[in-house]
Amino acid sequence: MARVRGKNTGPELALRRLLHAAGYRYRLHDPNLPGRPDLVFPRKRAAVFVHGCFWHGHHCPRGARAPKANAAYWSAKIARNRARDTEAVASLAVQGWTAYAVWECELKQPAVVLARLQAALGAPASASGSGDTASASAA
Repeated sequence: MARVRGKNTGPELALRRLLHAAGYRYRLHDPNLPGRPDLVFPRKRAAVFVHGCFWHGHHCPRGARAPKANAAYWSAKIARNRARDTEAVASLAVQGWTAYAVWECELKQPAVVLARLQAALGAPASASGSGDTASASAA
């Protein structure tokens, strides 16, 4: 388990590339928020968790697969992960934040994930003050 990363995982990087290309800007792994969300949108008070299907017990084929070796340990571990996820989302809600979960298997269809997050987050902030020098020097 020492090789299992909690940050900068493949699914997380894929989501970050997708959202950045769509114009969204975000903060990473805010330690001041419950659950240390993977992506944080402070202006929108929204947090996004990227869950691995196996580690967080998703209902897809990969997440529903139970290990045969040390089954009691793994079922308890995944149950603790799910309870921690629920607690983090509830704590964020109490603080006025909205939490969204993106599952690893959902990233196989990036357009669907992007559309869902765009509907939830709204349009990305425009780059006002980007320094349009052509119009500034003409004035």
